[in-house]
Amino acid sequence: MKIHLTGIFTGLLFFSSIINAQNIFEQTKDPYFGESCTSIMVSKGASADGSVITSHTCDGRYRTWMTMEAGETFENDTTTPIFKGKLRTETPWDMREVKEVGQIPQTKQTFTFLNTAYPCLNEKQLAIGETTTVGPKELVNENGMFLIEELERIALQRCSTARDAINLIGELIKEYGYGDWGECITIADKKEVWQLEIFGEGPDNIGGVWAAQRIPEGHVGVSANISRIGELNLKDKDHFMASENVYKVAKKLGRWDGKKPFKFWKAYGDNEKPFNIREFFILSSLAPSLNLSYDADELPFSVKPDEPVSVQDIMALYRQTYEGTEYDMTQNINVIKKKKDDDGKVISQDTIKSSIANPWPTGAARNTLNYLDSTAVTYQRTVAVSWCSYSEIIQLRDWLPDEIGGVAWLSFDNPGQSPRIPIYAGTTQLPESFNYCGQKRYREDATIWKYRKANKLATLAWQETKEAMLKEVAHFENKGLEEGSILEQKVIKLLKEGKKEEAQELLNRYTFDFTGATIHRWKDLEDYYWGRFGMGF
Repeated sequence: MKIHLTGIFTGLLFFSSIINAQNIFEQTKDPYFGESCTSIMVSKGASADGSVITSHTCDGRYRTWMTMEAGETFENDTTTPIFKGKLRTETPWDMREVKEVGQIPQTKQTFTFLNTAYPCLNEKQLAIGETTTVGPKELVNENGMFLIEELERIALQRCSTARDAINLIGELIKEYGYGDWGECITIADKKEVWQLEIFGEGPDNIGGVWAAQRIPEGHVGVSANISRIGELNLKDKDHFMASENVYKVAKKLGRWDGKKPFKFWKAYGDNEKPFNIREFFILSSLAPSLNLSYDADELPFSVKPDEPVSVQDIMALYRQTYEGTEYDMTQNINVIKKKKDDDGKVISQDTIKSSIANPWPTGAARNTLNYLDSTAVTYQRTVAVSWCSYSEIIQLRDWLPDEIGGVAWLSFDNPGQSPRIPIYAGTTQLPESFNYCGQKRYREDATIWKYRKANKLATLAWQETKEAMLKEVAHFENKGLEEGSILEQKVIKLLKEGKKEEAQELLNRYTFDFTGATIHRWKDLEDYYWGRFGMGF
């Protein structure tokens, strides 16, 4: 049955949408809210330009302040503190809920890195994406020193390759303990990209258990909150790594009988199969010729795409809401459009999609629609979600100097609506507004609110606003890609002349200017939408 929204009911839903426009405050009541983060990986041989790609959507009420943390040189016998509680702080200097849980020996030299909630890129073109896999509660040991974000930070400060980062993380877990729930981090360098999945050993064991699998050359992979690593071939050191206790812990906890073929996701995951809608949709979109089935018990860990994958392709996947497919949540939200003659007599009528139909309905909106017709909206976890804090798509390119070879295409708020800002590995400073998180309250000085206001307004009549907003997204996407090649040549020239500081200043300035241009345009959209809604849109 199709729902036809007319008259009073359309007005009711419109009013309901306004009430929920800033629905970040009711997200935690949504049963689907805890399902967060999507990471897509592209190997060097699968990308259109030879770059390696990893990525991350930070979906949830996590901090949106971010900084460039400068590399430092330290004296011998110094230590560095390890923290818990930074994921929901309001500024870099907000320590109200932060706890120092221990210290580890400091290295003599650290690298500069982009300090997002889940740190993501350093000056040596080492990049990390993240996605929480949760796993069974029985594996968690809260007394372990390290949470996943601190493991990422230490790895980016100390490592320049993915393999070194995996080995370091393994050593830290073994010595100091893993205190988080199940996590996957997708670690990439200029040559390769790996998927590393980590779990605790249980409350009686301070260490942890982990396995890492490389995305094969010429393949793409995806992690979206479900453990996906299957059989381990530890003799193939080019594609597999694991903690020395990976089999022992599974047997000890009764999660593997030692007889059936060992699969990491079965032993340590907490799900019936190692994929859901996002993994299926992304892999199917990139390799349609495989005719993957959503009803299958297992999907391949990675697939060879039918065509080389560009960074623009990944950007498009991160905007996905399954529009036009059987998983489209707006497909049944329709209205009757009547055509009348000069005398007011109806001469024809068509069923069209309601202007208020959007792929990010709040729980209240879904419940209202399904109260009228239980088949109106079947919830699907889309790739792009309205509760996203920020997301990044990171390219790593070995034919360019590190300063310009690594670039994080970063967006705030909903990746289905917001523009992407290029932040290069050689960047040393970010705009002032990046210092403020907008998740605890409305803050005019927080970058995320520069986009969130227009984005939320646009969803009130998404079928009317979508085309213009996505046109602006495409404009800045093309602008960044086209200007990037020019910027790269300027930076290369400066570096060859030994002018590293001038190169850094150029990169800093470009990020400042690009951010300012997007903020200005989204303010124009916000004002335009308020004007339209004020006049009845």
